[in-house]
Amino acid sequence: MKSKSTKRIENKKKKMAALIEISRLNEYDRNLKKTQISEANGSNCSELEPSVKKPRTEAPIGDSIDQKVCVPELGPSGKPKLSGLELQELKKMLREKTTKMRQQPVFKLRDVGINASLATDLENRVPLFLADLQHLIMYSQLGHHSPYSPARWCALEKFNRLATTCVLVVENMTLYHYMAHGNMFPFVSSTFEHKLEILAPNSSNSDVVRELSMVPLTGTQVKKFCTQYGTLEEAVHKSSEVFDTVRSLFPIEKDKEGKNQLYPDLPPTDRFPRTQLLLSGWQMVEENFPLPIKGLMENKYAGYVLTKDRYEDVTPHSKMFGIDCEMCKTTIGDLELTRVSVVDEDLNTFYDTLVKPENRITDYLTRFSGITYKMMKNITTRLQDVQEDLRRILPADAILVGQSLGNDLHALKMMHPYVIDTSVIYNITGDRVRKTKLKTLTEEFLSERIQEGKGGHCSTEDSMASLKLAQLKLTKSLYFGDAVMGNLHSEIRTCPELGTYNYATSMLKQTTKVDKTAVVVGLNEITSKYKYCVDKELKVQQQNEKIKYFSEKNCKEVVKKMCDSMGMFSLNIGHVKLQEGQLEGTKVFKNVDKWVKEIYENISTPGLVIVLFSGVERSNGCCFIQLKRDV
Repeated sequence: MKSKSTKRIENKKKKMAALIEISRLNEYDRNLKKTQISEANGSNCSELEPSVKKPRTEAPIGDSIDQKVCVPELGPSGKPKLSGLELQELKKMLREKTTKMRQQPVFKLRDVGINASLATDLENRVPLFLADLQHLIMYSQLGHHSPYSPARWCALEKFNRLATTCVLVVENMTLYHYMAHGNMFPFVSSTFEHKLEILAPNSSNSDVVRELSMVPLTGTQVKKFCTQYGTLEEAVHKSSEVFDTVRSLFPIEKDKEGKNQLYPDLPPTDRFPRTQLLLSGWQMVEENFPLPIKGLMENKYAGYVLTKDRYEDVTPHSKMFGIDCEMCKTTIGDLELTRVSVVDEDLNTFYDTLVKPENRITDYLTRFSGITYKMMKNITTRLQDVQEDLRRILPADAILVGQSLGNDLHALKMMHPYVIDTSVIYNITGDRVRKTKLKTLTEEFLSERIQEGKGGHCSTEDSMASLKLAQLKLTKSLYFGDAVMGNLHSEIRTCPELGTYNYATSMLKQTTKVDKTAVVVGLNEITSKYKYCVDKELKVQQQNEKIKYFSEKNCKEVVKKMCDSMGMFSLNIGHVKLQEGQLEGTKVFKNVDKWVKEIYENISTPGLVIVLFSGVERSNGCCFIQLKRDV
């Protein structure tokens, strides 16, 4: 075997030989360059076509160069190297192309949007709200001036470079139709990069037009309308711009008698409708309430049940029930329900029971829960028993009241549409994120002391305190006890800084406030709905010149009119509605794909194209989003 020293010497020899070879090659290059320069000076070659050295492989070291041929110099890529005017023109063209590309708008999904994508597994998919789509539409028109941003689920960069935004709504078409007949939508499937699941608005007491057109009031608008009309309730009566809206994800039967939504005959103890204290769908999302959303029901909320199969419209006369739960830690390392208490408006105990967890208790958390081993020794009631009891005894329009009520509903594994959360309606910190404890609120506003005993909390006492706080607020004003919206103990409202989800205004009016214009093309009944959502009682002299409406006889005419008028408006909404009989065959799916193609080909660039299949009750919809950019 060779020794290490011998190997080192051989390696050094190889390196020296390589260095000598490199030196010979460099010398050859220098001689070649000198020869080419001298020949070029004495030849007829153009200055713009300098001779270029040949590849080293073509001439061995030591050979003389006798050829006097002017060949283009090759760059590192092997292509001819440009110089002079050609090089300047190329650089100019590249600069223009780069600048143009940088100015193009960009659309991309964030994590929430990716979770809603059809590319995500069904078990892990969480659909978006139609309000999410509304926020994107408004942002495409107003950018940072939009009252609501779509940043929760997507990003739209350089919105101001968009020439137009086009929205096609196909009502009654569902996600199932698209997934089951995917081969009937070749253009949609191949052209649209982003395909997302959308929660169907018609699965609740709402419709597509209202969900798409109604925008919750901002704080500035609340201040404006309250200053002008005194209260928002008066603004609803006297202004064509303010709408009273109750939105929910739950199956609510419409009021058959068609009563006035404002219900002027309030209970004698209430100074304003208790419905105004209800959390909206968006607030319930923000406060982590369990919601019957497809995707979450099968995964995160598996085993959860609704408090009723069907609900009635909530009114100012709907009964309130204070509710509180206590939990203990079990072998799964999590908290499980061990007690639930419900009190009625007369502060009587409506329901109170101890609950045996599915798993063995490892920590009773007595100093917080008040639960002891002795209390739980002979308990046989299970969570399913409690769920059945509450489903049976709670009214279909019951309003549940509690402190951080979302936690209690998670413990019960139940979902309810009408909730008042005292941690939301009362705020003494001036910061919405910082919540105040129930004990502190009770001392501050009720002058009562709770949770004083060493034996832990009492769920009956806590549920009663929450209900008293809600009742107190109803005797004062909507802004009482809220440092953000007004003075803590004053009934006089100061300037509110936040808006409200209970009242809304028109999206079309929002998007056309500055230099934007909008057009709505649809069937007659649909166009009328959009008109109503702009002005409740539209008169000729009140018509907004920036918003145009066109009514057509059928879906095909809607698409044709939309294509003809698209270049004149910054926001284009086309709305067609398919009847149940039309969805029985496959021809309609091909027609929808054809309509989308026609609209896409006629839109100005760069343009944002959104196609919405609205879905139907208990069957979600989907949307397709694509930025058509300049080629």
